Amino acid sequence: MNKMEEQIQTLKSEKINFKIFDLYDITEIKVEDPGLKNTINLEPKLVLKDYGRNFQKFGQLKVNIVERLMNRVAVAGHRGKKHKIIVGRATGKYTRNMNIVLKAFKLVEKRTNQNPVKVFVKAIENSAPKDEVTVIEYGGARYPQAVDVSPLRRVNLALKHIVHGSSDKSFNKKKSYSQALAEEIIMASEENGESFAIKKKKESEAQADSAR
Repeated sequence: MNKMEEQIQTLKSEKINFKIFDLYDITEIKVEDPGLKNTINLEPKLVLKDYGRNFQKFGQLKVNIVERLMNRVAVAGHRGKKHKIIVGRATGKYTRNMNIVLKAFKLVEKRTNQNPVKVFVKAIENSAPKDEVTVIEYGGARYPQAVDVSPLRRVNLALKHIVHGSSDKSFNKKKSYSQALAEEIIMASEENGESFAIKKKKESEAQADSAR
């Protein structure tokens, strides 16, 4: 084995830790919710861009959680299956959407003096609903039925509600999208009742309790 091969083996054996965009270290962040440990991807990467290569079954588990937030920001106008709200600030452009997220993270870091990715992960844990209601048909009649939410759907719902809440609070307002997103993340991490994501979680679990 020559010197070059030895250097390659050494690099492979060593765990290289990258900061997200060379700003935020996520190696020490831990997911406290046991149900979400395998769902929230915190793999350290320098640039978060997968080019859609993980578009497959459970492919979202391979995408870093910050990139998943950025992907949701791109479709903030979606309500249900239709794009009901037209917004010009969030487009399909990667750089523009990621700049919104990075500006929001800088505001979170300034206000909390903590790693913004850690605050964001805490916000997801607090706003991810555990129960929801589905409709079952029995004997020609339809009944609401409480069901447990899968870990992947819990994270998706939390991301959707965080993005929708911040989008609504900045739509036709003086507040920028980044400011609204930062406030929503901070309030959700603190389980503040004014958070849109926390309201949706409590509403979902209350409906499930009444349908048991």
